[in-house]
Amino acid sequence: MSPPFSASALANRLSPLVFVFLWSTGWIIARYSADYADPLTFLLVRYLSAGAVLFVYALAAGASWPKSPAEWGHALATGVLLHAIYLGGVWWAVRHGLPASISALIAALQPILTALFAPWLVGERVKPMQWLGVVLGFFGIALVLSPKLASVAPGALASALAPIVVNVVAMFSITFGAFYQKRAIHSGDLRTVTVLQYVGAIAVTLPLAWALEPMKIEWNATMFAVLAWSVFAVSIGAIALLLLLIRRGEVSRSAQLIYLVPPTAALQAYALFGEKLSPAQIAGMIVTAAGVAMATRPKP
Repeated sequence: MSPPFSASALANRLSPLVFVFLWSTGWIIARYSADYADPLTFLLVRYLSAGAVLFVYALAAGASWPKSPAEWGHALATGVLLHAIYLGGVWWAVRHGLPASISALIAALQPILTALFAPWLVGERVKPMQWLGVVLGFFGIALVLSPKLASVAPGALASALAPIVVNVVAMFSITFGAFYQKRAIHSGDLRTVTVLQYVGAIAVTLPLAWALEPMKIEWNATMFAVLAWSVFAVSIGAIALLLLLIRRGEVSRSAQLIYLVPPTAALQAYALFGEKLSPAQIAGMIVTAAGVAMATRPKP
């Protein structure tokens, strides 16, 4: 057993928080890139760039590749679920009229679905204290999003039926993608696995971008900065931490960290764009953090 204050123990404790911070910057990336690139086209360039960087790194490091066609297939399939369908669906839905607050609330259903399906799909037992944390987390998210949810006109939801459906499909995709990752890719080098995941994501995103978009990208300093952050911080850093958390722990506990993403994104918007934080939102952040702490409490 590692000593409680060793470097590895500290890294294990900090990795979930680092993941939440990096993952939440995806909302900022989407906001900055919206004026300069079509959503699927931007994601396609992001997958290509991240895959190329990881491929070169894996070759230089001598990382081992999956041994069998089945292992290659599992990696490609998880890439489709975790990247192409999830990210592509969310970005497309928001760009086509779904309010970001509604998208975030739909995403907050993922921990609930994960807790529901965990006993059947991966044999994880969700204890009553975890369920209480899940419920508290969702209630906290609703408080954090309450000002933006209140500003959504009913007509906007009626006209955004297709984006809502796409966003729900995306949420199911990342939920079952995490289960698939846990069951099918429980060993192997995550560097090469992630390269193959991006190959799977590219194979699906490229024809969709070609069919649905003019594939516009306006290259400027902002766009290069946004792409660099999205590749190195999110597509490589955050994804590596997510896959590592899934491999080392329970899927249901890892999923609860998604609850911390909207509050973290709200703090980032407050710092970067001057958006106000109401007392209800601050209370929601506290409730969400308490719920996540209960839901992710390690086993004794």
